[in-house]
Amino acid sequence: MPRTVPHITPPGPAERSRATRRAVTVAARCGLATRGVLYLLVGLLALRIAFGDTGEQADRTGAVAQLARQPFGAVLVWAVGIGLVAMALWRLSEAVFGAARPDGTKPAMRALAAARAVVYAVGALSVLAFAAGLGGTRSGDEESRDATATLLGWAGGWLVALVGIGFAIGGVVIAVAAARRTFHDEMDTDGLPDGVRTAVDVLGVAGGIARGVVFTAVGGFLVYAAVSYDPGKAKGIDDTLRAFATTPAGPGLLVALAIGLMLFGVFSWAEAARVRT
Repeated sequence: MPRTVPHITPPGPAERSRATRRAVTVAARCGLATRGVLYLLVGLLALRIAFGDTGEQADRTGAVAQLARQPFGAVLVWAVGIGLVAMALWRLSEAVFGAARPDGTKPAMRALAAARAVVYAVGALSVLAFAAGLGGTRSGDEESRDATATLLGWAGGWLVALVGIGFAIGGVVIAVAAARRTFHDEMDTDGLPDGVRTAVDVLGVAGGIARGVVFTAVGGFLVYAAVSYDPGKAKGIDDTLRAFATTPAGPGLLVALAIGLMLFGVFSWAEAARVRT
């Protein structure tokens, strides 16, 4: 007797749209949670540097190395790599379909999302290669100097200066956007108690400003490397953070930035819980 194969109706456009949206939401939450872990660890490492511990890199490389030394470290590193893949896919979806914010479908916002997708994809590949035993993750300082040397060889200082100006402007935009609390456009904060909303605002503003200051400084060092035609003057996140400790404000400025980056890590977890997709 022949088997009867049940007829399965493929999902219609509405169901498919809901399924896609659920997938994007999961990717966004996983990616933001991973970003939170990395920023919290980078902030902790920067805090240790401010108090005299100069051994570990205060960047993604140092954060991953810290995770690798914990119990079940290999699992944690794989989780971070997968989380960064999720972050890249979420940003890619924003580039293709637009972000869930008032200006999310504008060409400039789509281009920004595409650039973010590339950055997170590169970071994911680096972490996954480390997890698979294919080599250690390179520090941001090494990557910055090597990339600067390559750009100087290709096109001279003007291209490095242009990239540096882009970083610096991006940092200012990040800080200003944080101060204006534009992150509310990307989060569903309706129904939250007033105290919780205030706490989210403090985390988002303080963390975003600290993040913006660091990115602006990275851009400034790139411009300096372009003007001096010396790739050794370019700095990644780690060297940039260490440079703050040598300013007239001393280690206190680095402590403030380290705390700010840690707050941004916690804010990323709040954003993961309430992200709009």
